[in-house]
Amino acid sequence: MVLGTQRKRKVIDVKMSFDSKESLYVIRFQALGSDCLIRFSHSDRNGAVAFAKEAVGWIAEFETKYSRFRDDSIVSEINRAAGVSPVPIDAELESIFAICDDLHFMTDRIMDPSMLPLIELWDFRKREGGELPTDEEVAAAQRLVGWDKVERKSGEVYLPEAGMSLDFGGFGKEYAVDKVAAIAVGHGVDSCLVDLGRDLHVIGTPPRAPAWHVALEDPQSPGKPWSSLACLGGGVATSGDYRRFFESNGQRYGHIIDPRSGRPTHSEVLSVTVLANSCLEAGVLSTAAFIMGQDEGGRLIEDTPGAEGCFFMANGINQTRNFYSYVVQ
Repeated sequence: MVLGTQRKRKVIDVKMSFDSKESLYVIRFQALGSDCLIRFSHSDRNGAVAFAKEAVGWIAEFETKYSRFRDDSIVSEINRAAGVSPVPIDAELESIFAICDDLHFMTDRIMDPSMLPLIELWDFRKREGGELPTDEEVAAAQRLVGWDKVERKSGEVYLPEAGMSLDFGGFGKEYAVDKVAAIAVGHGVDSCLVDLGRDLHVIGTPPRAPAWHVALEDPQSPGKPWSSLACLGGGVATSGDYRRFFESNGQRYGHIIDPRSGRPTHSEVLSVTVLANSCLEAGVLSTAAFIMGQDEGGRLIEDTPGAEGCFFMANGINQTRNFYSYVVQ
């Protein structure tokens, strides 16, 4: 934690059970604005409880420290100081900012942690009446966006313009998924599925099945699967705007913003699913590919070692070269 900062850690209500049919421990809880589930095997209950305690504790600490929805988080502190003064940060946040550098570069600036002004402008929860932002409002918000504008040096960060603000929503949950998977490995867990709001990381295989089966939601019929994947390890994530959106004059405006236009993404793509070596990579690739569209987004996925993707379109499904090998009918 940053020195001198006192935060009351989020309290997470956890339900833990044992599925004797599948020989798996099951943890359910709410965190990071999502329904969360961890399924894993362990040789003894004490070890299982120890893993569950550390995993949920880490998630609670992560949300407490980095959620922009908490006034006492370090992210909120940085945002309040925009245009005023630098904010001291610790080594953990410096490492997260370094990850942001990589994601920003990898996606050709599509993934930008400074996009909160645009996200708030187009917030579907505030636009239920269908009123659209004006061109002037969009341009004003765009001027506050730009990861390259954020000033960093060892031990501190500064947003140089009032109104600039950061948000880790584009990658934070996926980052947390991978961290929990690493905690599982540290506890000797070799069979695990971490699911934080449909962002996944799997380890090994379930005790009584050859692979973890991951359902793929049909964006044209939310809540129903159109297929499933057989996964043996790594991350899985899906991006789409079919759950969070508002409508205006018959046009749907989703929650995924294209920083190049300053507006919600519009294309023939309804959702993108990506398998990759980590959930962070899968999530970033799926969101960037959704924004870029099938051609450019498909090339991004295919150029990433270990990644495969699927584009669910209104008129069909398009996959990268080896995605089909994971599909279970």
